[in-house]
Amino acid sequence: MSTTSNAPTDGTPPAGSPDRVPTPAPSGEATSTAVAAGAAPAGNGGATGRRTRSGWWPLLTRLHFYAGVLVAPFLLVAALTGLAYTAVPQLDRLVYSEQLRVEKAGDAAKPLTEQVAAARKAHPEGGIASVVPPEAPDHTTKVVLSVPELAEQDKQRTVYVDPYTGEVRGALTTWAGSTPLATWLDDLHRHLHLGETGRLYSELAASWLWVLVLGGLLLWFGRRRTYTGSARRNTVLPERGARGVRRSRSLHAITGVWISVGLLVLSATGLTWSAHAGERFTELRTSLSAYPSELDTSASGASGADGSSGHDHSGGHEAAASGGLPAGLTVDQVLEKARAAGLDGPVEVSTPADDKSTWTVVQTDGVWPVRLDQAAVDPHSGEITARVDWADHPVLAKLSTLGVRAHMGTLFGLANQVVLAVIALGLTVGIVLGYRTWWQRRPTRGDRRAQVGRAPARGAWRHLPWPSLAVAVPLIVAVGWAFPLLGWSLLAFLVLDALLGLLHRRRAGRPAVHA
Repeated sequence: MSTTSNAPTDGTPPAGSPDRVPTPAPSGEATSTAVAAGAAPAGNGGATGRRTRSGWWPLLTRLHFYAGVLVAPFLLVAALTGLAYTAVPQLDRLVYSEQLRVEKAGDAAKPLTEQVAAARKAHPEGGIASVVPPEAPDHTTKVVLSVPELAEQDKQRTVYVDPYTGEVRGALTTWAGSTPLATWLDDLHRHLHLGETGRLYSELAASWLWVLVLGGLLLWFGRRRTYTGSARRNTVLPERGARGVRRSRSLHAITGVWISVGLLVLSATGLTWSAHAGERFTELRTSLSAYPSELDTSASGASGADGSSGHDHSGGHEAAASGGLPAGLTVDQVLEKARAAGLDGPVEVSTPADDKSTWTVVQTDGVWPVRLDQAAVDPHSGEITARVDWADHPVLAKLSTLGVRAHMGTLFGLANQVVLAVIALGLTVGIVLGYRTWWQRRPTRGDRRAQVGRAPARGAWRHLPWPSLAVAVPLIVAVGWAFPLLGWSLLAFLVLDALLGLLHRRRAGRPAVHA
């Protein structure tokens, strides 16, 4: 049997190890515990008053415990909604097969101009924003319309056309190219359909996730190193023969170890487009000039006075005033020019924003290795007036784009979806096991019975060396600034914990009322 059988239940180094120091007892028990152990009370030069680096262990244990208990419900919701979102491609094919797929692939597709005309005949409302040629032989052509009443919601109407027959197979209200079901699941995961207020839940979960993961890894691996002769397999595999709370704690920790890298990536990528931490990330990218160049879509080749191109690359911009395709080159000719310039694979062809702008052709292949080049095509001469290549994007911009696509499950196709599903399920299992461990640690003696286990003792920070505190406090402030919801929630916890501690001490010091 492994020597880990003597492991403590609170995650601190075992007794007798060089890193083990007495953990502060709960308020009202410190003196009696010290006396019972034969140690001098704190404040009288005893061990409990000694400042040592090992004081980080009980402090980290308490932080991991309380963060897990309080934040785990938010993480559980994020895991389950994220798990549902990983199946979006399959759900889309199941629910929207009529719109997204053709019944039979033909030998030759009709010109895009004819397909657009068929879409406009069925849906004359709004203006043409963009055209998305089929990505595969059995896919439909997408004609994206900018409709005023939908534009207010940042949405479009997408008409689906059979490229071989010109038959309109339906229309859907889309958001950034996503189907209604995909949009619904995305909103559920991001903000629970509660708007900006709901985004706080996902940001709070992402802000604390990396703290829980790194703290848990430190506790697990640091704890294991203090066990003389312990089997290394117990660090990454469940402990053999373990029962009860030891088994639950082992499974909880091992699950976290195996999915830790994925959780850290999801935390980092999720925070990049959150409301508050995302703003900090935007400021960082701006200061480092880590954004790709804006594609110049002015027909003259010169940007406006404000440095912007005046073109919306989301596909939701205003189309030509007539509501149809602009004069000059046809959409087929524009696509041909872009193909000749090297923009192969899946693309989206956007119409000029006005009579002084160019067509825009953007590669949309987000599967590794991605193809995300952009080109501006003169509507009359067909000249490529400007282009922005993926290879020229700054490194941080590339990492941000790739991270977001990995988070959404599109970067590596089906393999990406499977990995995300495994991480979501692993996080769910880890949370359940964490709560189970807490419940199994509850006192069961008749005179000390409780519903859940006792929380790690407060006051561990008093045992930290002053130099450590001098470094830790500014670091915590800096992290709180970078991740505002993490900072504010941590501050709220500290205030509440201090008030509860004060109340506890007052109750402990109140004289008993005798009948």
